Amino acid sequence: MTVRIFRGKHGTKHDLGKDHPESPDRLFAIDDQLLSSGIDMICEHADATPIAEAYLQLAHDPYYIKSVFERAAQANFSEEEKTLYSGNAQTIAWLDEDTGLMRHSLTAALESAGAGCNAVDWVMESNDRQAFCATRPPGHHATYDSAMGFCIFNNIVLAARYALQTYDLKRVAIIDFDVHHGNGTEQIVAGDQRIMLCSSFQHPFYPHCGSPVSASNILAVPLDAGANGTEFREKVQHWFAALKNFQPELILISAGFDAHAEDPMAHLRLVEDDYFWISQQLRRIADECCDGRIVSMLEGGYELSALGRSVVAHIKGMSQP
Repeated sequence: MTVRIFRGKHGTKHDLGKDHPESPDRLFAIDDQLLSSGIDMICEHADATPIAEAYLQLAHDPYYIKSVFERAAQANFSEEEKTLYSGNAQTIAWLDEDTGLMRHSLTAALESAGAGCNAVDWVMESNDRQAFCATRPPGHHATYDSAMGFCIFNNIVLAARYALQTYDLKRVAIIDFDVHHGNGTEQIVAGDQRIMLCSSFQHPFYPHCGSPVSASNILAVPLDAGANGTEFREKVQHWFAALKNFQPELILISAGFDAHAEDPMAHLRLVEDDYFWISQQLRRIADECCDGRIVSMLEGGYELSALGRSVVAHIKGMSQP
């Protein structure tokens, strides 16, 4: 097995409160299942490094980046300072109704984005390498100039554009099977013919877009509420021929697991075997097109046991030809 798991040291410190679904417990649940399955023992492991601020402009408006750093400073009070300045301190600076910054959030977000670049570097160093970024916050709802849906920076687009720039690649594919449409990813890459985006999602559903597609480099698979793995597999079949025709030099995955039947955030009916199946299919495409190189980044998944089990299935699938 050639999978390396990248983690951020601040991923479990980004905490927007006990009622927020995008919680540190998500990473703990993944680690628990990796350990109990034995996968943890046969994967390689690495710490993510924060992305350099300049690289954020590969996906985001400089004014938006500046605003995130400024808002983060508002939340960066020590516990002593919160006591001294409680009248003015904001322990959470909200970027939208769902997406906030507390003291550790900016560092966690920079590590989450940096993990994708670290993983790209690692898989590009040799053939037959796959990486999974067990980091948070997620990224695929973050648009060019705004945070959205728990996402601060668009990690997957940053990884794609970093790969294109750093390794002089001509073609990169992004596959997003999160239950929610990756609207930020589509907005940023629409029309960029170096990137093919294949996306499946419940529709109509949050964020209430994705069909019809906005550009010719995007393949969308909207799924009705209640769709199960059989329907999912049938509807994404055309991706594989399209990917082979595109001949990506690197495959990136926005790996959201909230389409699982047990997940309370949506209404699709996928199970672990479906995540194993799609991951193995993508591994076979990677073997044919790009020497097995895959970088996968965590997006959604909020039922903790199902999330952990699905990540195990995903890693098994993308590591087995």
